[in-house]
Amino acid sequence: MARDRRDYYYHQAKEDGYRSRASYKLKQINEKHKIINRGDSVVDLGAAPGGWLQVAKELSGGKVLGVDLQRITPIEGVETIMGDINADSTIKKIIKIVGEKGADVVLCDAAPNLSGNWSYDHARSIELSTSALECAKKILKPKGNFVVKVFQGDMFKDYMDKVRDNFVHVKAYSPQASRSQSAEIYVVGKKFLTAPLRKGDNFVVDIEKLGSSGDGAVLIEGFVVFVKGVEVGEKVRISITDVKPNFAFAEVAERLGKAENPENSGNPENPESPEKSE
Repeated sequence: MARDRRDYYYHQAKEDGYRSRASYKLKQINEKHKIINRGDSVVDLGAAPGGWLQVAKELSGGKVLGVDLQRITPIEGVETIMGDINADSTIKKIIKIVGEKGADVVLCDAAPNLSGNWSYDHARSIELSTSALECAKKILKPKGNFVVKVFQGDMFKDYMDKVRDNFVHVKAYSPQASRSQSAEIYVVGKKFLTAPLRKGDNFVVDIEKLGSSGDGAVLIEGFVVFVKGVEVGEKVRISITDVKPNFAFAEVAERLGKAENPENSGNPENPESPEKSE
């Protein structure tokens, strides 16, 4: 408590009426990364005591929902529920409140109870942030945004890779309001991907048409994939190299000869669904 009494953001939170100094972390994250826009629906996971909920409501003005295992003291204009973010029943409650289309933004500033054993605490932090990511994947709208607190350590890179698999833009950011001695960092994911494929996936496809740039263009479960260095009538194994919200890029991993139905090559009306390759 003595440290908090000397802390600038602790005093500022008291003066500004925020429930915790963490409110300024979200303000600074949003100023830097533009996560929450006016009118956005926002879900805050592990939201107690509610400092981020207060800021989210200020920034959005739209529907804001807080979820926590413990009861959150009411905040004007903010809905709260008690629940475990790993439970399907909690997911259903969230969707019922924010709507079937999902939320625009999912936040998580939760941290595990610290034991003093750094390796254990880091592992618990990764476990918690992974739960937040899995929950976000179930409740976010396409192109939605995600912010989660993580403790740095040897598992941090793998966690970042998981977030990169699901968002177009991913950054790690330490706001000024974080204490200098803290190992916490915030992972920011923007533009949630709902494509039926991910970077590194392999598919066997027939090149039936070329796009305007001259690249091959194929449909995978209705999703457009551009393939460089191919010709109409080829059958190739491709590897996905980059995924965007509305299309993806791939490179040729193996040339397999002529397409099985060359008479349909170049016909954009009914391309065959490509076969995924293990």
